[in-house]
Amino acid sequence: MKDIILIDAGTGNLRSVQKALESVGASVTRTDDPQKVMAGKRIILPGVGAFGDFMTGMRAKGLADTVKQVVARGVPMLGICVGMQALFEIGEEMGDHEGLGLLKGTVVKFADSLSMKIPHTGWNQLTVKNEALLFDQINDEAYVYFNHSYYCQAGDSSDVIATTDYGINYACAVRHENIFGVQFHPEKSQQVGLQILKNFLEAK
Repeated sequence: MKDIILIDAGTGNLRSVQKALESVGASVTRTDDPQKVMAGKRIILPGVGAFGDFMTGMRAKGLADTVKQVVARGVPMLGICVGMQALFEIGEEMGDHEGLGLLKGTVVKFADSLSMKIPHTGWNQLTVKNEALLFDQINDEAYVYFNHSYYCQAGDSSDVIATTDYGINYACAVRHENIFGVQFHPEKSQQVGLQILKNFLEAK
């Protein structure tokens, strides 16, 4: 059984993420204690809501610096939704806010000129670019569940492992060494999402 630290930054209901992880064989510790995070062997950073609020919560709890230290040690970490956005340098929601800066790039709003409804809510298809690990045993163009108004503009295209088309083509999954991120919600994406979580449990 793989031990997972599920970081509670104080936004959103983590119960569904925890249940999904437990269903694929993880032993989950849900915590906002930096010391427990520091000792983790595998970390998941889920988040919902506004980027700035999320980062303010992370810093107030001492979790932002802790996450950077854990990642620098080579521990695998997966950011989900706002947790993926937080991996980048700047988020533009309600003013510019500093992210964790673990990946190059900016989090920007879908343009009002798009002919699509914002937020992007519901099922959409993945186009897997490269890096098979997170998408092992998942078909290209599989459907996953989204709910967001801002998206990640990766500064380094080699970090992008999957894209989604929603009026524009944007990065919906990233990987840089031991850092992983998905914009969609694997815990709401049925068997495809569970397989992605299972694959992360196997990440080296």
